[in-house]
Amino acid sequence: MRLGPAALNAQTLHPVEIAGQIAALDLVSGGRAYLGLVTGAWLDQLGLHEDRPLTRLREAVAIVQRLLSGDRSGFSGARFRLAPGAGLNYEPFRPRVPLMIGTWRRRTARFAAEVADELKIGGCANPDMVRLMRTWLGDADVRIVVGAVTVVDEDAAAAHACAEQHVRMYLEVVAQLDPTIELRPGQEAPLEKFVLAGTPEDVTAQAQALLEAGAARVEFGTPQGITTASGVDLLADRVLPLFRR
Repeated sequence: MRLGPAALNAQTLHPVEIAGQIAALDLVSGGRAYLGLVTGAWLDQLGLHEDRPLTRLREAVAIVQRLLSGDRSGFSGARFRLAPGAGLNYEPFRPRVPLMIGTWRRRTARFAAEVADELKIGGCANPDMVRLMRTWLGDADVRIVVGAVTVVDEDAAAAHACAEQHVRMYLEVVAQLDPTIELRPGQEAPLEKFVLAGTPEDVTAQAQALLEAGAARVEFGTPQGITTASGVDLLADRVLPLFRR
């Protein structure tokens, strides 16, 4: 089992803190950690504004990689500085942990193609977006991950109603990020593009479509079901077995 944050951002957490925390997690887990990084959302609610988010992300990745590898040469960038000689006070378990970059955007995807093991499209259940992201990544050996609010239940209508309630706070952001969907002013985003919801067979079909579009992994996000316990049971007993056929 892999362990890691999906995801942190260097606006609210300094790259040195990120490096130290992921190194500690990797150490205590015996080398099973991964690191997810994003530029962040809703940061204006914290009074944080960034006109060059990709620059900050790029520099954060560089600092984390240097610290994990034992590089004490320092760093001087537009957003962050690290004095020569600065480094972690203990030996990391590994000189590098797998990196996942979360994004919906072309330029960040191109950056992920240079440095990441995985790219996550958070809040996406749209096969068209997966196919588009694959073209943005080009020939890079970067796995695409999708994750979305998931509600699986024997009652499909109840599952969709529950999913709609839980995804509402995310839609204001992600619905505007998907370039494969054109929304007229006042038009509601199509729910099925942003949630995995319905009966076990429905959710299996949705996940299968994402995998066939090019996703390497599908993450079934909270709440999983009308209750988490019921949803996890259905995912384990009714959804996952269908993929093993």
